Amino acid sequence: QAAKSARTVVIAGVPDGLLHDDVMTDILMIHFQMSKNNGGDVEEVMYPTMKKGVAYVTFEDQEVVESVLKKDEHRLKDRRLPRSYPLKVTRYCENVSSFILYLVVLP
Repeated sequence: QAAKSARTVVIAGVPDGLLHDDVMTDILMIHFQMSKNNGGDVEEVMYPTMKKGVAYVTFEDQEVVESVLKKDEHRLKDRRLPRSYPLKVTRYCENVSSFILYLVVLP
């Protein structure tokens, strides 16, 4: 079994405060399970986190991480959202706090 951190991606640009946290968690899980988003089986979605607009998605298989990272653009779309939102998907690293500076998503 691959280390959990190796199966986790950091998602920035999650629209904050629009929907209840558990609804947003569900929308994120659906997005990252869809094959059109290069997704796969999701083990866990951590949202909300200490950083506003940031979520952590852990996949069951490390290969899905590589696939998700290869997708040019992730846009979060759901009928419960007023519009689609661009997401920045990056590899999780142990020292996430110093890495967070790179996760700024322009509107």
